[in-house]
Amino acid sequence: MAAARVAAAILVFHHQPELSSSGRNKGSGGIYLSKEDLAKLEGKITEARGGGNYIITLENGMTVSARLCGKMQRFKIRVIVGDRVTVGVSPYDPTHGLILHRHKV
Repeated sequence: MAAARVAAAILVFHHQPELSSSGRNKGSGGIYLSKEDLAKLEGKITEARGGGNYIITLENGMTVSARLCGKMQRFKIRVIVGDRVTVGVSPYDPTHGLILHRHKV
């Protein structure tokens, strides 16, 4: 009887979903990266597009499309063309990013 309980406990423990570093299920279909996993690059906003998208030219000459991060949206931090910003870029898709910080002039 005790051996059956141990086997059932191992079986139940084995089938619990694994959690990623962001606390979400790994088996949910997507790759979830936290902000610490993003490469932080500095650049200058060169163009503002519709829908909250911005075109940013990085210091190394690359061009990246980026959106504002959630905290900047929440606290209504505005960015305009010409602002220096820090962009978090995913190592999986370096053409898109997240604006993490607006630098003071």
